[in-house]
Amino acid sequence: MGDNHHLDDSSDFTSEDEGTEDYRRGGYHAIRIGDTFNAGRYVIQSKLGWGHFSTVWLAWDIKHSRYVALKVQKSAQHYTEAAMDEITILQQIAEGDPDDKKCVVKLLDHFKHSGPNGQHVCMVFEYLGDNLLTLIKYSDYRGLPIAMVKEICFHILVGLDYLHKQLSIIHTDLKPENILLLSMIDPSKDPRKSGAQLILPNSKDKMVLESAGVKDTKMLNGDLVKNHKKKIKRKAKQAAHGCVEKEASEGLEGNPETSGAVELSPNTNSAREHASTSAGTSRLSDADGTKLKEQGNKRGSRSMRQKLLASVDLKCKLVDFGNACWTYKQFTNDIQTRQYRCPEVILGSKYSTSADLWSFACICFELATGDVLFDPHSGDNFDRDEVCVVYLVY
Repeated sequence: MGDNHHLDDSSDFTSEDEGTEDYRRGGYHAIRIGDTFNAGRYVIQSKLGWGHFSTVWLAWDIKHSRYVALKVQKSAQHYTEAAMDEITILQQIAEGDPDDKKCVVKLLDHFKHSGPNGQHVCMVFEYLGDNLLTLIKYSDYRGLPIAMVKEICFHILVGLDYLHKQLSIIHTDLKPENILLLSMIDPSKDPRKSGAQLILPNSKDKMVLESAGVKDTKMLNGDLVKNHKKKIKRKAKQAAHGCVEKEASEGLEGNPETSGAVELSPNTNSAREHASTSAGTSRLSDADGTKLKEQGNKRGSRSMRQKLLASVDLKCKLVDFGNACWTYKQFTNDIQTRQYRCPEVILGSKYSTSADLWSFACICFELATGDVLFDPHSGDNFDRDEVCVVYLVY
């Protein structure tokens, strides 16, 4: 595999969308709302996020009447090989957890999709909720109560124990973004609970909108009152036209607040406010006050955020195995996002499952305080020995 799983500091960027440069041969597959995959089974509803390897979309599974997260890999050969390695790991994870009690995401399906830019490996995952970074944001970066931190950590440790002891798998990129709650913090943003309208294909028109509560999609073609059906179709066309225009103007920009994606690695993905702060500075500094206020407004008033936090379901799962490996088969020595990178990896030494436990400890601190434990600089001018001195001081 070589450097197919390679992570570098240059990919710790803060862009909120993947841009248009990689929408070319060997790159991303251009996707629009209402597009279908796997012989029409999966219908694209909205964009969840993106990574260096892929884009991730909320889709409706017509066969089982459920939401899923659809990950569409870039088409170049080395991305395809990386995807096949990830599928092998995910299948092993699923086979060993038939009762779904190990706190690790489930791969539901995988297939290949041909497009103008090549053949793309696609993976279908269970649709989950917000990631832990979003949970930290809801606390205004002030940290969560210790009781909540303990409950979250319990689920993380269940997942790591399963991966390490039973499967000999190292995640290699554990961080808040790669741990997802089973549901959204704000139920009104969860399409499974909010009654969001579905976009579904139709033989005569490109798409129609229908309530997510409709289980039998056949009724869209026969059982609706004629005038009501025309009204739905008209609204669907308007909505679809608006979605396409919006995506075209934004270069397929993803919504950074929608974190039900399965593959969003900051070594490969969206903006992280805390990754851009300088070493030793608090997230609640005066310089960040305006930004925090704006972020808070997106999630409602402080009292509303506190109310939502108090009622949130803290069950969570480990996700994003795009960089995972086995203890006995490793793809690269360059692993982990900088803020969660263990000393042995920094020094270029051998690593094993303990690398994940280092990242886990960093996450514990971050959940409790709202701040990263380490915030190392990026770039070739930063001495690795200096980093290790900092670790030793801690």
